[in-house]
Amino acid sequence: MNSMTIKSLRDAYLSEQLTPQQLIADILDKAKKFTDHNIWIHLLTAKEINPYIEALAEKPIADYPLWGIPFAIKDNIDLAGIPTTAGCEAFAYTPEKSAFAVQQLINAGAIPIGKTNLDQFATGLNGTRSPFGACKNSFNQEYISGGSSSGSSVAVALGLATFSLGSDTAGSGRVPACFNNLVGLKPSRGLLSASGMVPACKSLDCMSIFALTTEDANTILTSAEGFDISDEYSRENTPSNKSRYFGQQTPPFTLGIIESSQLKFFGDKEYEKAYHKVIEQLQAIADVTLIPIDYSPFDQVAKLLYEGPWVAERYLAAQELINTNPNAIFPVVRDIIAPGGEPKAHELFSAQYKLEGLAKTCRAQLNKCNALLMPTAGRIFTIEEMLNEPIKHNSELGYYTNFVNLLDLSAIAVPTSFTEKNLPFGITLIGDTFADRSLLSIANYLETIFVTPEGASTTSKTIIHLPKVNSTKTVDVVVCGAHLEGLPLNWQLVERGGKLINTTTTSKNYRMYALAGGPPFRPGLIRDTENGAKIAVEVWRLPMTEFGSFVAGIPAPLGISKLELDDGRWLTGFICEGYGIEGAEEITELGGWRAYLKTLSQ
Repeated sequence: MNSMTIKSLRDAYLSEQLTPQQLIADILDKAKKFTDHNIWIHLLTAKEINPYIEALAEKPIADYPLWGIPFAIKDNIDLAGIPTTAGCEAFAYTPEKSAFAVQQLINAGAIPIGKTNLDQFATGLNGTRSPFGACKNSFNQEYISGGSSSGSSVAVALGLATFSLGSDTAGSGRVPACFNNLVGLKPSRGLLSASGMVPACKSLDCMSIFALTTEDANTILTSAEGFDISDEYSRENTPSNKSRYFGQQTPPFTLGIIESSQLKFFGDKEYEKAYHKVIEQLQAIADVTLIPIDYSPFDQVAKLLYEGPWVAERYLAAQELINTNPNAIFPVVRDIIAPGGEPKAHELFSAQYKLEGLAKTCRAQLNKCNALLMPTAGRIFTIEEMLNEPIKHNSELGYYTNFVNLLDLSAIAVPTSFTEKNLPFGITLIGDTFADRSLLSIANYLETIFVTPEGASTTSKTIIHLPKVNSTKTVDVVVCGAHLEGLPLNWQLVERGGKLINTTTTSKNYRMYALAGGPPFRPGLIRDTENGAKIAVEVWRLPMTEFGSFVAGIPAPLGISKLELDDGRWLTGFICEGYGIEGAEEITELGGWRAYLKTLSQ
């Protein structure tokens, strides 16, 4: 297969050009060529994989979205009957059942290929902290793959799996995606169950998805997500964040970017150049607005992860081994985890207070845009560089990532380009909790702008034009009367967080009437394509969460429908039922409500 995307494999299966048996045999044979990359801790044998293939006979391909799709699993996530090591053989155990999310994927028809290498106990962002060997970059073996989900990313990039599961506490689902030219989805915490996953920081962890395209990432998320009562941190998804809201979100949208003085590339001129080229390309696109944000509060949050008491959670995961057999733990990992037993309870509360204060500042900036956009990493290091200064460089890798889970945000890493050394570069979109489909939809648009191959292959990524979707974070509302800025009912928008976007007119297809009753006095708009005129209106942007209560307060005969603006857009706005204009005064010739109010004061 030239392409390993879900669609390509399904098309090959349906046209009988390929069978799962043939694909798996090819993958296992191909895996032999990459043994020096240290991808696998346990690559399943053909005998171990065969039961999953046989189970497909009872599953019609049309009903199972991942039918015959191969995937890899980070070895801190359980697969029934296969040891889970978390990168430490002394810790290993063999689970009787698969992790909830893994079983969801298998139920959808996916075929597990193996358990992948990782930074031990998921502690690291680089992929070198493993007794199973440093996992090497899929483009250049002298460079790191990114961690801790190192093997999961390299397996997909080298065509040994269509997708993989990783985990993400500090950026482990995003940094490896950047370094291997993949989409890396870090879902909202709790959207994917973490039961059956060895925790790094249980209150912060989430499973992550590595995929070749945003469309694949959405399909995988849809199959894997689901509330799990056995996971204390599992959460129900919100209606506006479900799969049907994934598509292509085209401009207009606003992205927050870091002020130039706060950017850090740690001496990597090629990554710096690649980032600025991305910004230049986005600035050239009509209706993509880039606004600067102050990164300092996000950086202060990021530092809490390793400099604060949350390191105690890492200690909990490996506590027994640290106390009984500390030499079994990789030295640099042990040096990070062992002090986690020292923080006192009051230190955690103090850090939480600080986090809450910083979170308010961060979210205030996030609320100004559809998403934040920043480099996924400021620099890619060689393995030698990383081994020489493992703590310093690992910290540098987390400069743009460590804050995300502490703030309970969602994120997606998107490949954009390559450096002169042919090393991948990418950006990350960051959004609010349960903004996953919105981020995926913006990322899907960016895929059409920044076209890259599938992973480390030479296969060009196929651009699939998905249905266009709008932001589910806000709704633009057209008002024409008492809700106009400064008028008696405008508070109903302002107090709900509404912002005035622009002043414009409707198309020439409306008539306006001053309705009976009041105060407050109100107009009614009636659509009339033969005898209408342009009417002055305002467009207000309202948080979607406040839209329902706003609409509920609208009295008859007024209602909400779609209004045609002079520029051709159809937006949500006020209309009037036909019976409402009985006995009303027509004021169309005045061109708007403010003009009518002036006549009353004369």
